[in-house]
Amino acid sequence: ENLDILISLLVFLSIFIFSEEDKGFGPIFEEQPINTIYPEESLEGKVSLNCRARASPFPVYKWRMNNGDVDLTSDRYSMVGGNLVINNPDKQKDAGIYYCLASNNYGMVRSTEATLSFGYLDPFPPEERPEVRVKEGKGMVLLCDPPYHFPDDLSYRWLLNEFPVFITMDKRRFVSQTNGNLYIANVEASDKGNYSCFVSSPSITKSVFSKFIPLIPIPERTTKPYPADIVVQFKDVYALMGQNVTLECFALGNPVPDIRWRKVLEPMPSTAEISTSGAVLKIFNIQLEDEGIYECEAENIRGKDKHQARIYVQAFPEWVEHINDTEVDIGSDLYWPCVATGKPIPTIRWLKNGYAYHKGELRLYDVTFENAGMYQCIAENTYGAIYANAELKILALAPTFEMNPMKKKILAAKGGRVIIECKPKAAPKPKFSWSKGTEWLVNSSRILIWEDGSLEINNITRNDGGIYTCFAENNRGKANSTGTLVITDPTRIILAPINADITVGENATMQCAASFDPTLDLTFVWSFNGYVIDFNKENIHYQRNFMLDSNGELLIRNAQLKHAGRYTCTAQTIVDNSSASADLVVRGPPGPPGGLRIEDIRATSAALTWSRGSDNHSPISKYTIQTKTILSDDWKDAKTDPPIIEGNMEAARAVDLIPWMEYEFRVVATNTLGRGEPSIPSNRIKTDGAAPNVAPSDVGGGGGRNRELTITWAPLSREYHYGNNFGYIVAFKPFDGEEWKKVTVTNPDTGRYVHKDETMSPSTAFQVKVKAFNNKGDGPYSLVAVINSAQDAPSEAPTEVGVKVLSSSEISVHWEHVLEKIVESYQIRYWAAHDKEEAANRVQVTSQEYSARLENLLPDTQYFIEVGACNSAGCGPPSDMIEAFTKKAPPSQPPRIISSVRSGSRYIITWDHVVALSNESTVTGYKVLYRPDGQHDGKLYSTHKHSIEVPIPRDGEYVVEVRAHSDGGDGVVSQVKISGK
Repeated sequence: ENLDILISLLVFLSIFIFSEEDKGFGPIFEEQPINTIYPEESLEGKVSLNCRARASPFPVYKWRMNNGDVDLTSDRYSMVGGNLVINNPDKQKDAGIYYCLASNNYGMVRSTEATLSFGYLDPFPPEERPEVRVKEGKGMVLLCDPPYHFPDDLSYRWLLNEFPVFITMDKRRFVSQTNGNLYIANVEASDKGNYSCFVSSPSITKSVFSKFIPLIPIPERTTKPYPADIVVQFKDVYALMGQNVTLECFALGNPVPDIRWRKVLEPMPSTAEISTSGAVLKIFNIQLEDEGIYECEAENIRGKDKHQARIYVQAFPEWVEHINDTEVDIGSDLYWPCVATGKPIPTIRWLKNGYAYHKGELRLYDVTFENAGMYQCIAENTYGAIYANAELKILALAPTFEMNPMKKKILAAKGGRVIIECKPKAAPKPKFSWSKGTEWLVNSSRILIWEDGSLEINNITRNDGGIYTCFAENNRGKANSTGTLVITDPTRIILAPINADITVGENATMQCAASFDPTLDLTFVWSFNGYVIDFNKENIHYQRNFMLDSNGELLIRNAQLKHAGRYTCTAQTIVDNSSASADLVVRGPPGPPGGLRIEDIRATSAALTWSRGSDNHSPISKYTIQTKTILSDDWKDAKTDPPIIEGNMEAARAVDLIPWMEYEFRVVATNTLGRGEPSIPSNRIKTDGAAPNVAPSDVGGGGGRNRELTITWAPLSREYHYGNNFGYIVAFKPFDGEEWKKVTVTNPDTGRYVHKDETMSPSTAFQVKVKAFNNKGDGPYSLVAVINSAQDAPSEAPTEVGVKVLSSSEISVHWEHVLEKIVESYQIRYWAAHDKEEAANRVQVTSQEYSARLENLLPDTQYFIEVGACNSAGCGPPSDMIEAFTKKAPPSQPPRIISSVRSGSRYIITWDHVVALSNESTVTGYKVLYRPDGQHDGKLYSTHKHSIEVPIPRDGEYVVEVRAHSDGGDGVVSQVKISGK
């Protein structure tokens, strides 16, 4: 309280200091406290709230908490500059709202309020979580149930079996960041495991995880589809403008539902992004126009589900106009505007020297020194407050012209008007009087002394030239200042621009010349429709004619429609100016039509109305309607009724449109000078549906597997669907049959149907035809095609099947061909004796082959082998099964090279004999590859010895590779490099 009394006393005493010499100023905040969260488990042991102000003299600081003073004499608090440091923060004592006060002898200001709160994240309860059993194909949710915490800005992930293996979210699995729950649209066997909810608090950089929850999928013989069911739903949201908003929507269902988002009755915001899985909609930097109802729709083959909620966009207070440091004369009135916008609309309140002062609009009348001080205007709504700080100084001084004397020389044009300013510094506002020489001036029809002291003289004559003195006086003193008025000749336009009429692309000239006082400099300024032409930026179309003295002629080159309008030439000196104007008409192609509307939409036509645009001074001769569909990005001229749309018409009908097709329309006007700019495209519309009128082409088929009839056709493109529920009707009958069998194919993109019938004879001729249908009816049938049903699979088995074991990993199989003509290939099936026959491998060769090689076999293993003849209908009976044993594996030990000795023109390479293990094939010899280093090919030698001679390389290095050879194949390589150097 004593400090507040001292501040008030200082402010009162300061009234004797305010004058033009006053250089001090009140506190201006440069740093203010912000909301702070202190982790309860922090080891730092202190928290700092910042406060720093600029002032002259230097400011004094104090702090308040929850509207009570902070006891800075306590050991728990310390001050660093203006910053408040709290040692060993205690939640019970220190949580609350803080603000600082900065003051000097000019006044006191209060900082923004900041909340100090204590953050925590408790551990999960120690109790074990019960296991969850779910049938495969069913949806489920695992509850996170996070522990007590503050603040509520947690992020969630789920551990699977062990740290740090986290679940990856996809279309089937979703982790809500609202409640932390894990949702699985339908459970699969692979979901089995132990799950733990992992919770992180970014504010206090702490994470905890729950006890593991065992998830046990229960196998189902057949999983039943069930419709989409939205279980993660977003609520109505109040968002601040500029924030990022996240909406979550996830559905259970089998199959996994697809999720789509939209804004009801309006387009999606341009800053909206949908996550890869579709479950999250994020709107970045949300604006007021993004407010509205948002909907997510989940759908699978069994059904759909929808959910809607509204986003309300609010706004933090924002200044429209705020106070600034102000000096006012003593005894005057002051209106201090302070206006803010926001949603809800902010309220305005005022502080003076840190204390509540006023609400709403602030007006001060007949101010005194007691009104001086530091003022704060605060605009606040439910989302926060903003502060505008300013110092009000009250001035009181005698008039003085030291800072702003009258001009020593004032120029004015004969016949014109002049204003001679008189602006001394004075408080309160002085009274003014004027004299010319020794003559006192009074208001008349030509002479007027303004309230601010300025002297106005109209209809100037040569006699008005002379010495003028301004006198200023208030209750603190008086002063005067003197200047000389000099009269010049007037500036006059003597050659004015005249109206011009040209066509687009032509040039135009605007003349302009003036008379002026020869003692002054003359300049010409051109403006177009009221805006001054910048010849540096507009030099492509606008040029000055510098060849003519005292002339401002303007050249307009390659004029365009935008250059039509009023051109004004202004001849000016530092004393006066004169202007003249002319109009330029530019004739060209018409401007774009406006107000385009689409009405009476039918299957193949739509009515259009529009309003005529500018004809650009050449009558419109006709209009053209253009269309664009989703099939192409190009605009095309549409057929219309009437075929030729006269220039005086503002309505027509587009005809021969494609039924059930999305269209955009635009209108283009034409006159004798060309085709103009198109109108703004219409909103996209869809024509009504109609029955198809085009038959599928390329109907054919045949072949396939045994007892099948395969029918094919070329699917109709989207433009021929003409309606919803589009599909095909396939009709077929035996060639000589009477009755057509019909089937429906509902997939609009398919071009194939396979009919299976065990009673169907192989290679039977059928007549087939196909037509399209939609919800409006059926189209015409295609031409009838004749195709054959599938042939029978071969009935004979290959004979004389034999094998030859080539190595530990290869067997060659051979056989005799079957005599049937319908064989297209042969299939060899083989499997190891320790495997099941169902796991057999297969090799397919053409019907021209008599043998095949089986590779990548296991060494020293018994294999069973059989051969069958095949065609498109399947494979016939297999041959008698034969067995074969692969040879033992080749030696696993590489030859150890003992020496590499040069002898004359040869190298002698020697190695140890390789001894095969008991499960390996006996060594029968050695293979030696002699090749250039870096290449794979070279000369191959075979030997039964333990050495070999190879030529000395002529250039570069060579590699000698040595490997043991056996019935089981080649062994491991040893190598040595040799050089000719």
